[in-house]
Order: sequence, then C-alpha cells, then structure tokens
Amino acid sequence: MAEDCTFCRIILGVELGVIVDEDEEHLVLIDKHPYNPGHTLVIPKKHYKTLLDMPRSEVGRLFERVWLVAKAVVKALEADGVHIGQNNGRAARQVIDHVHVHIIPRYYNDTLNGSWPVRKDISVEEMRKLADRIKQQIRAYKEGCAKSSC
Repeated sequence: MAEDCTFCRIILGVELGVIVDEDEEHLVLIDKHPYNPGHTLVIPKKHYKTLLDMPRSEVGRLFERVWLVAKAVVKALEADGVHIGQNNGRAARQVIDHVHVHIIPRYYNDTLNGSWPVRKDISVEEMRKLADRIKQQIRAYKEGCAKSSC
C-alpha cells in the first residue's frame, strides 16, 4: 500500500469510497467524478502504478472481474453499451498512480461523442443508489455462474 495513494486510502478505509463489490484481490467503486452515472472503477487491492507493473496472472484476474462488473453495469443501468478504459502513465492521462479500470455505461443519447467532456460531480447519495443497483446485478451474475458455466 502507498500512503499517499487515494485508492490505497479507500482500500484501507481511511478515505470515503462508495464500494459496489469486493473480493480478496479487487475493489469495485463508483467513480466520484463520472462521465456518465454508474461510471465504475475496478481496482486491484495490491498497489501497482500501472498495468505494466502487474504480474500477468493478476492482470488476467483483474480483467475477469472487469468482465463481471461490465455485464452488471449494462444490465443494472439498462445501458446501450459500455466503454472500458485503462490508462497507463501521465501521457495516457492516468491521474491516480494505482492501476484501475474504468467501466462507463454508454447510451445512444449520451454526450460522449469521441472526446471526453468535463467530468461531473455526483453526490454520495446518488453514488450509493447506483452502487446498490449494480451490486444486485453482480450478485445475480455470481449466483448464476455458480450454477452453470459463464
């Protein structure tokens, strides 16, 4: 863990984050400054600055989690699609030096038309409502996967 890392501080419970889901290795949060409501982040609990610093096996498990969360976001929020993004380094617009994957619900009528607009602020209450909807869908997918192969 890095003391000055926002995500490490959320993982440790020192800083507020609206948690959607977590397992032994990953934390899923609602983004505080979303491009669209339901913009979710999947974060490894172990601190790595970029994806390129992670062991290959951990990258695979991270993206298994991304797959599950993306399916849940689309279903729970009735999105028309999903944007999955991951930035490595300042040149790639990585703002927080801790690996994280953005899952952004997309809609035919949204204003994200190829260039990223200014991000919006969202209340903690709205973040919690969105988190609850996505949590329910993740739970449903986990239960379904336990009963059959996903």
